[in-house]
Amino acid sequence: MMNISRSALIKIVPLATLLIVFALPDLCFSQSNNANQPVFNHAALCAKNLRKTADFYSTVIQLQKIHHPFNDTLHVWFKIGEGLALHVIQGNCPDTVHNISVHLCFSVPSLDAFMKHLDALNVKYGGWNGETKKVQLRPDGVHQIYLQDPDGFWIEINDAK
Repeated sequence: MMNISRSALIKIVPLATLLIVFALPDLCFSQSNNANQPVFNHAALCAKNLRKTADFYSTVIQLQKIHHPFNDTLHVWFKIGEGLALHVIQGNCPDTVHNISVHLCFSVPSLDAFMKHLDALNVKYGGWNGETKKVQLRPDGVHQIYLQDPDGFWIEINDAK
């Protein structure tokens, strides 16, 4: 049996603890062993009227504008998470009826507070089936509502934790 001195243990235990704290989560929770696995970076939406659509995302959805490298009037970028962005791009967008199944989703701490915010701005929202001001209940207990941006893109707002 190996005999380790008390002073050696005092040096080894903190190092082992640091190794466990910092390395174990990466080893246990990494999605793939592929070092070249793609990770999500941004979503981009076409806007017929950039000012109107950008105002919607900053005022209604309450996203923070962030710097973009173009220095032009055709792009507005918003922070949608740590290291994640929504790019809104002025363009000749095709006239399309957007399907609610294709949507962006944002979670809020209080869906009730967010709905009051939407009501104060007179923004229409509702459930999946289009019933106005209807809150949808997902099978996992998450409450959700849906609304559309000025270009018709669907957005889900939910209270997922």
